[in-house]
Amino acid sequence: MTHKIKGTQNISRDCMVCGVENGFGLKTRFHETENDEVIAVFTPRHFHQSYPKITHGGITAAILDETIGRAIMCHYDNKTFGVTVELNVKYKRPVPYEVELKVVGRITNDNGRLFEGSGELFLPDGTLAASAEGKYMKRSLEQFTDAAFIDNDWFTPEDCPEEITVQNQENGKRQV
Repeated sequence: MTHKIKGTQNISRDCMVCGVENGFGLKTRFHETENDEVIAVFTPRHFHQSYPKITHGGITAAILDETIGRAIMCHYDNKTFGVTVELNVKYKRPVPYEVELKVVGRITNDNGRLFEGSGELFLPDGTLAASAEGKYMKRSLEQFTDAAFIDNDWFTPEDCPEEITVQNQENGKRQV
């Protein structure tokens, strides 16, 4: 399915998931769709492995968690985050590294201070590799960092595509 992109979310310098200067990070980009979902695009590397040629399950959980937690920004602003309260991950297929992968996340229930969301990680051929559901506490960036971080280390990357295609062939049905 091809998603029209309405914007790209801010990233930071040192974050393990999105940090552009973290040598061991995933360097993920997060794009907001017109349907208020977030698509994460990233390429795990060999140093993210568990078993040979397989990305560690903790990395899979981290990218699903971050994508779902960031989906709240589609409904508020780029300084509103989800702090994880609970995360349930279902692993369906091994996740390779050194290939571009995509995660789609969304909010399923917003109760003010708490919200719930879900997400899926897709392999390049469209196979569903993992899914997650989580519960998050809504927090402003200012509640857990300082103005120096916001001013110097929280920025929008320049690469914002107009659309992103997420293949999905799981059971021949659309999962997104």
